[in-house]
Amino acid sequence: MTTMMLWTWKEMYRKRFTWMTVILTAAFLLAFWFVAREISADLREPWFEPTDPASVVRRFENAAVILALGFFFGSFVLAFFAVFGAVAAVNGETEQGTLLSVLSRPIRRWQWYLGRWIGFVVSGVVYAAALFAALLFVAAWHTGIAYDPIVVLKAFVLFASVVPLLVSVTMLGSCKWSAMSNGIVMTMLYGIGMLGGMIERILGFGLDESQSRPALRTIAGLMSLAMPADGIQRRMLAELLSVFEVRDLVGGLDHRLGPLGVGQVPSDAFLAYAALYGLSALLAGIAVFRHKDL
Repeated sequence: MTTMMLWTWKEMYRKRFTWMTVILTAAFLLAFWFVAREISADLREPWFEPTDPASVVRRFENAAVILALGFFFGSFVLAFFAVFGAVAAVNGETEQGTLLSVLSRPIRRWQWYLGRWIGFVVSGVVYAAALFAALLFVAAWHTGIAYDPIVVLKAFVLFASVVPLLVSVTMLGSCKWSAMSNGIVMTMLYGIGMLGGMIERILGFGLDESQSRPALRTIAGLMSLAMPADGIQRRMLAELLSVFEVRDLVGGLDHRLGPLGVGQVPSDAFLAYAALYGLSALLAGIAVFRHKDL
């Protein structure tokens, strides 16, 4: 299994897609630096008094806007890094004939599958850690906001937990479909979950007052259940902004953040469902791969 992990890391290192992601992420962070600088411009005005309570609230609001904007992009690019890294994990190897040569050696199929899964997940978590740290650094540099280490740790665990979820579902799909078909299916599945989350964000800051709101909430909830990745990221943002501790302040802040806000915060039960969703996909993938014709 260790050999398969190392093989996966070498494969990710050699992929052009990996380096394109790194280069584009660096370009985004450069642009994000200047965006954050402009958002926090009022904090550098002569009248700004850092010790004034209203200024403290203003500093928090600016940091929240910067973080919401950064993690909106961050969650999106992290999801696609996880999906497209593993999109050809099984059928791609089958088409190239490498699976036959590898599995002719004394290695069980579940070991091969799990080794590849760990390799993709570790690669994604390393990328998530670098992106997470960079976004927090930019927000802290321009606003001077200080983070609670416990809050940051909880937020990072949630941010990175999307990686094993998406890798599990993508590898399950790669047992059945070609790389292109699997990529299309996963993109649409992620898009459905993201649209459900966007509807819940909009409903969260009360733009919709129609009679159809209960039905719309139900539809958005079902879409989030179909792919819980976006719900996990909204919970991550809620933890990072300490929504549960400063609910009144953030409730007003949601109007300023608009579709980038937290909206309805996903519950602990939703997180448990997401964990079960990912674990089921991983076990289903192992079961399907054990009986797959090579």
